[in-house]
Amino acid sequence: MDESHIEQGTIEDLPQLTDLLFELFTQEGDFTPDRSKQMRGLRLILEQPSRGRIFVLRHQGMIVGMINLLFTISTAEGGFVILLEDVIIHRDYRGKGFGRKLLLHAIDYAKKKDFCRITLLTDRINDEGRRFFMGHGFTESAMIPMRLILSGDCEGQA
Repeated sequence: MDESHIEQGTIEDLPQLTDLLFELFTQEGDFTPDRSKQMRGLRLILEQPSRGRIFVLRHQGMIVGMINLLFTISTAEGGFVILLEDVIIHRDYRGKGFGRKLLLHAIDYAKKKDFCRITLLTDRINDEGRRFFMGHGFTESAMIPMRLILSGDCEGQA
């Protein structure tokens, strides 16, 4: 029997998911880990499935990885698209194929639900991450991501 499986995350998973995001954001140069913000963002997705899905990979009952899919509409594609926001495997479980398993699950989900595209951002200096996604069919875009930070505290958002 396979000791790992993927399922949709639930509100009960919030503490473990927050820990994974904290680990992820300590690795990324653009973001600062903040448990309360990460928990608030995860809760917004988990409590309203129309916003997206968080899939978790459980291994021997413990969450060892997650992938976060946010739903939006592309006028360029004329349909629904996914922003792949977070992919993280617990550091003790990397190199065992769990990231591949999560990503393939997300791609399969997107195809079954007739999404037009999956877009993600990865750090320019993260060669390993870029190779990983390219190895699964993702290509680099000629577009340059830009952002405008409006508020350091988005707690009042709907």
